[in-house]
Amino acid sequence: MSVKVKLTAWITALLLVLVAASLLFLMSVTSTVVTENAANQLETTVRTNLTAVSRAEDGTLSMGEGFSFVRSGVYTLLYNESGALLAGQPPLDSPDNVAFENGSLRTEYAADGDAYYVLDFWLPFGWDDGMWVRGLMQVPESTGVTEDLLEISMLLLLLMVAVGGVGAYVVVRSAFRPLDKIVAAAESIGEGRDLSRRIGLKPGRDEMSRLATAFDSMFARLERSFEAEKQFTSDASHELRTPIAVILAQCAEAAHHHTEEEHRQDMAVIDRQARKMQALVQQLLQMTRLEQGTQRAAFEEADLSELVSVLCEELPELPEGVTLHRDIQPDVTAVFDVMLLSRLLQNLLNNAIRYGRPDGNIWVTLRRMDREVLLSVRDDGPGMAADQLDKIFTRFYQADPSRSGSGTGLGLTMVQQIAHLHGGRVTVDSAPGRGSCFTFRFPAEQAATLEEK
Repeated sequence: MSVKVKLTAWITALLLVLVAASLLFLMSVTSTVVTENAANQLETTVRTNLTAVSRAEDGTLSMGEGFSFVRSGVYTLLYNESGALLAGQPPLDSPDNVAFENGSLRTEYAADGDAYYVLDFWLPFGWDDGMWVRGLMQVPESTGVTEDLLEISMLLLLLMVAVGGVGAYVVVRSAFRPLDKIVAAAESIGEGRDLSRRIGLKPGRDEMSRLATAFDSMFARLERSFEAEKQFTSDASHELRTPIAVILAQCAEAAHHHTEEEHRQDMAVIDRQARKMQALVQQLLQMTRLEQGTQRAAFEEADLSELVSVLCEELPELPEGVTLHRDIQPDVTAVFDVMLLSRLLQNLLNNAIRYGRPDGNIWVTLRRMDREVLLSVRDDGPGMAADQLDKIFTRFYQADPSRSGSGTGLGLTMVQQIAHLHGGRVTVDSAPGRGSCFTFRFPAEQAATLEEK
C-alpha cells in the first residue's frame, strides 16, 4: 500500500471510531434525557393544575381555567385527606395503594410491571382541611427513540465516513503531489537525462515547498558540479596536449643526443613544460574547487595595507629596467580571504610584468573610499585594443601569446572569480599605447556575510 492509501485508510478509520464513539455516547444519554423530560413535564402539569383548583364555601370543588385531568400523558387525580378519590380517572394499569408523600417525585410499579412517575401535593383549604393532588405519568420507554436515533445515526455515520474518506484522499493526494514531482525529478537526474530539471514549486512555508526548494538547490549544485567537471576535463585535455607533446618530442630527441650540453637543454625544456603543466593543473583545480564550493573562502578582518606592502616587498626580482611604485594608504582594514586576495594581487602583478614594457613602470595603489576598498595595478605597456577587453577574462585567452611566457591564460579568470567571491568586481582601463590599469573594488565589511549566504 502506498503512503497515500495508508494515510487515507487511517484517517477514515479514525473518523469511523470517533463517530461510533459519539453515537454510543448519544445513545447512552438518550434514555436519561427522555426520562428527565417526562419528569419535568409531569411536575409542570401538576403545578399548573394545582393553582387552578379551589373549593367553595359549600364544599364543592371548582377547577379553574387551564385545569385538565389528562394532558400529554399526565393524569391528575384529586383525593381527600383519607385517600378517597374525589375526581379524575387513573389509568387502568396504574399502581394501587400508593402512599401519599407531599412534594416527592418517585417511581412506582403497577402489577404488570409498568413504571409510573408519581408526584403528590397537599392542597390545604383551612387549618385542618384540604386534599391531595396527585399526578401520574407512565415512564416513557426510550427504546423507540433509541431505535429511531440509531437509524438516523447509522445513515449519518456512513455519510460522514464516505465524505471524510474521500476528502482525506483528496487532501493527501494534493499534499503528496509535490513529492511525486520530487521523485520524478530525482529519477530523471539519476538517469542522467536532464541535469537542468527542476521541481519548480511555488515558494511556500509548508514542508513540501521547503523540501522542493531544498531539492532544487541540491539539483542546481549537482548541475554546477557536473558542468565544472566537464569544464575541467575539457580544459585539462585541451591545454595539456601541447606540453605533453613537447615533453614526448623532447624525450625522443634526447635519445639521439649524446653531448652533455644537449642533454641539459633537453632537460630544461622538459622541466619547463612539466612546471607549466603543474601550474595549469593547480590553477584548474583551485578554480574548480571555488566554483563547486568545496574550497570556501575564509573571511577575516585583517590589515590589507600590510598585506599589499608585504607582497610587493616579497615580489620575485623584477625584470631589469622595470620599476615598481607603491601608493598604499596605511591602516586600511577590511574583511577578506588573505590567501585568495594574495593570489589576486600576485596574478595582477605577474600580468603587468609579463605584458608591460621591458624598461617600464608598475604602479600599485590601495585606497579606502567610505565603505569600499580600491586596489589597482597599472602598467605603461603597449595596452590593449577595445575588442580585446571583453575577452581577457576568458579562460586561456592571451592578448599577446608571444609574450605570455610560462603563463597559462588562467590568471585573469581567477582574478575575476576571487573578486566575485568577495562581492566585488574587476574593471580594466586600457588603450593601445597607454598601458593597462586593473582595478579591484569590493565592500570592506560585507564580504563575510556573502560567504554565509
